[in-house]
Amino acid sequence: MSVQAILIPMFVQVGLTFVLLFWMGALRLSAIRTGQVDPQQVRLREPNWPARVVQIGNAFHNQLELPVLFYVVVLLALQTETLDVVVLILSWLFVLSRLVHAYVHVTSNRLDRRTGVFGVGAIALLLMWVIVIARFLLQAST
Repeated sequence: MSVQAILIPMFVQVGLTFVLLFWMGALRLSAIRTGQVDPQQVRLREPNWPARVVQIGNAFHNQLELPVLFYVVVLLALQTETLDVVVLILSWLFVLSRLVHAYVHVTSNRLDRRTGVFGVGAIALLLMWVIVIARFLLQAST
């Protein structure tokens, strides 16, 4: 398994995070410049942003939660040499679920759709962790 192959899904996830970050930043700046928001009302994270700004902000913050475990397991798998095609497929499944989750979040924001997609990604990530831990423990015992 090549290092590049396993890092590409991670780079896509990082890219998604930055896209949402800059989108959120642009919307916040626009809301302040157009007078929709008084900077004094949001300087301490008060929830006074327009709904669309909050929606994109929430989509961004979602990329700072569960994906942290994804980054760690990928780097751990690289370090412990427990990678294979199964881990790669699960990596792509996780990242694709995050892309779809973010898409739903910034469009219809339907919770019933977001929840199912989130579950698929969470299960893929859990399986990655189980596989990496099991392989690591098996390596350590031999």
